[in-house]
Formats: sequence, C-alpha cells, structure tokens
Amino acid sequence: MPLNDPDRLFPIDPRQRDMTRALYQSVADLPIISPHGHCDPQWFGEDKRFGNPAELFVIPDHYVFRMLVSQGVPMADLGIPRADGGAVERDPRQIWSRFAAHYHLFRGTPSSIWLDHAFEHVFGIDQVLSPETAGVIYEQIEAQLATDAFRPRALFDGFNIELLATTEGALDDLKWHKMIADSGWQGRVITTYRPDAVVDPEFEGFAQNLRDFGDITGEDTRSWSGYLAAHRKRRAFFREHGATATDHGHPSAHTATLSSADAEALFIKINSGYFNAAEAEEFRGQMLTEMAKMSLDDGMTMQIHAGSRRNHSARVFAEFGRDKGFDIPGCTDYVTGLKPMLDAVGMEPDLTIILFTLDETVYARELAPLAGAYPALKLGPPWWFHDSYEGIKRFRENTTETCGFYNTAGFNDDTRAFCSIPARHDVSRRSDCAYLSTLVMTGRLREQDAFEVAHDLSYGLAKTAYNL
Repeated sequence: MPLNDPDRLFPIDPRQRDMTRALYQSVADLPIISPHGHCDPQWFGEDKRFGNPAELFVIPDHYVFRMLVSQGVPMADLGIPRADGGAVERDPRQIWSRFAAHYHLFRGTPSSIWLDHAFEHVFGIDQVLSPETAGVIYEQIEAQLATDAFRPRALFDGFNIELLATTEGALDDLKWHKMIADSGWQGRVITTYRPDAVVDPEFEGFAQNLRDFGDITGEDTRSWSGYLAAHRKRRAFFREHGATATDHGHPSAHTATLSSADAEALFIKINSGYFNAAEAEEFRGQMLTEMAKMSLDDGMTMQIHAGSRRNHSARVFAEFGRDKGFDIPGCTDYVTGLKPMLDAVGMEPDLTIILFTLDETVYARELAPLAGAYPALKLGPPWWFHDSYEGIKRFRENTTETCGFYNTAGFNDDTRAFCSIPARHDVSRRSDCAYLSTLVMTGRLREQDAFEVAHDLSYGLAKTAYNL
C-alpha cells in the first residue's frame, strides 16, 4: 500500500477534485526550478555518497529536529554539531532510532508529507516509519545510498531539477561551485550572494568580517566608498559563478536613503564598533537601498527575507549556532519600512525585488497592495512556517485579488534537506491547482486560463523573476 494518497491535498467535492487532478497532471512532471535554497554545493562538487540516513534526513533539517526538541529530545542526541565542537551523538543508527520513536509527532504537519514523499518516491519505502520499522527502513536507505544511483548528482538528475540555487556569504570562496563548473557535469547549480555577515553590524564577528572583506577584494573597507566598491566586486565574482540573485535576511523591512555624507558618517561610526541598536538598524536599512541600486546596475534579482526573529533561544544559539530551528516570526511593517527604498527605486521596471514574510497578517493589508502597484516588487512564496498546503492556500486567497498571479515569483523550496525538494514542489503544485480549480468552479477564471496559470506558477514565473 503506498504511503501517499495520489489525490492528497485535492478538494473533496468530486467535480472540483477532477478539475484539480487535471490541472495537476498538466504540471506534475515539469522540471523543478529551485531558485532559492540552502543545499550544500559541496555535495555536487565532490559527488560523494551521502553519509547515512540520519545525515540525509535528520541532522540538516531544522524542520525535523526542532519538532523533536520541542518534545524534550536534546539537540545533541540528534547529532546536531555543537558550536564548540563538543560531544554529540555520533551513532547514526541511534539518531535514526530516536527520530523513528518520535515520528508520530509529525502527524498533520508538512514535514510528514515531505518525509513520506521522499521515503516512497525516492527510496521505494512502503511502510510508515516507526520504532518497529526503523531498522528495516534504515538498512533499505543505507543500501541505496551506497550505490551510484543515489549520489548527489544522480539524485539531482532523477529529481528532474533544471536549476538549483544555493546561498553563500560574501566571504565565501565559492570553491565548490568552481569544482562543479570544472567537472563537466551538466547539472545547473548556481550561487546566491548573501552579504549579511558584512552588512549587519550586530552579526557575530562583524569587525573581523569587514577586515576579511577588504582583504578578499583589495578594497579599503574602512572607508564608505571602499566598502561599497568591495560589494560591487563580490557581486561580480558571484555572477561569474552563475549568481542571478542576492538575498538579505534582515530583522525588519526598514530601509533608508541617507545623503552620501550622512551615510559615510554612519559607516565610520559602525566601523568604529561604537554604535547603538538604532544606528545598526539604520545602517542595515541604508544597505538595503544600496543593494537595490547595485541590482539596478548589474541586473541581479534582490530577495528580502525580513521579519524573522533569528536565534530566539540564546542558549541554543550559544551552544549550536545559527539556523537551528529557533527563528521565530514577528510582526513586520512593510509599508513604512520599505517606503524610502521604494521612493528611490520602486518605479524601476528593470529591477526585481522579491519580498518574503513570516507575518501572514500583512499579505492582504500591505504586501499585495505594494506589489500590485510598484513595478520593482514581486511577492515571494510562503516561507519557513508557511510553505505548506494551508500556507500556500492562505497566501493565494489573501493576495490574488489585489496583485494577481503575475506579481508573484512562483515557488521556491528554501530548503537544506535535499530529498525534500521534489516533495515541496509537489505540495506547491497541488495546492495551487486546488486553488485554481476553485476559481474555475466559481466562474472567476476560465478553464483554459487556469492551465496556463498552473504552468506559470509551477515553472515560468520563477524563471522570469530570477532572470533564468
């Protein structure tokens, strides 16, 4: 018996279910465009086998381990590396056993859909993971990982991925991307420029990061002009390695348009290390505007992931570092925050700024009206806690009437868990097709148009938004 219902996520009304199924079947086999995510380019550079099932499904996936942590399972018991290199569980079978013992926690969650999809469609598993089946399933996955057909590049090709974008910091040497390019493999894996470590004054090690930034670029990053020149050089370097986009993870959507003199004075203060929280926020805001202006010059799509209260647990951050499942949504003011930047560049038709949010309350009130007016703006898909069937449905219901479909950017999976990529895109396609069938059945969309929109949401809009 299959783990996954072929009609999962489709409406229960028989006529509408038939319409949804027809729409879905028209897009189900389209190539995957994954224009924003956090997979490790080393996987594809070296093309070595994945270590074991725990390293594939548990350790890199903060959706998975945060749920177990919420039920009292220590992060170290799941093999999550400590920041200080201290002891954690090293036995992958023990990690897998703990994962299986708590698999029931994922009932009703998107993670359950993604995991079951990967188990069945990637590894041919037809049993539910449980304490009783854990050993058999582990050995089945382990045996397949030992074969060439399950190496990263082979899986990439088997997943029908046309393009995958990773995300690297401004100081990264991109050696894995160079290795991919030099290998002769035809899979398209590109990078994305994420300068947070040299833009956010409150980022750990910021002062040393600026010095390293200057060393890498040969620019004087103690001066405002040299600092901006360093960004231009690094953006060009990233474009040489395929980048078509930048990404900015800021605590708010605040932007600024300081005069050159005021911006320089603020940078001098930031560079000195003697600044307060308000000055740090103003500098981040100024840099969003500077990055937008640079995107006008070099054509890179700009992504803004604002409103995440990152590393909410001080203890987890101190012991395990960033990106360990404790980024929590917060209220975000986009209308006020983005106005300075939009006054400067918002009417530019050749600029693409993709907005993401964790604050669903702003979909209809702020984001859709903004994207429905400013040529430079597009709405990114639901992110982090909301990239789910219900989250995608709420997004469409709250934004479509105001900004339509063509002021959105399609779908991206934003994942570190490689085997979940096909599952996440499948959920998005099913959810969007269910929504489109509702519009058709209620006379708000012509049937022939629904098929075109389904194709665009699944494939075309992402290619356009990211200049692919």
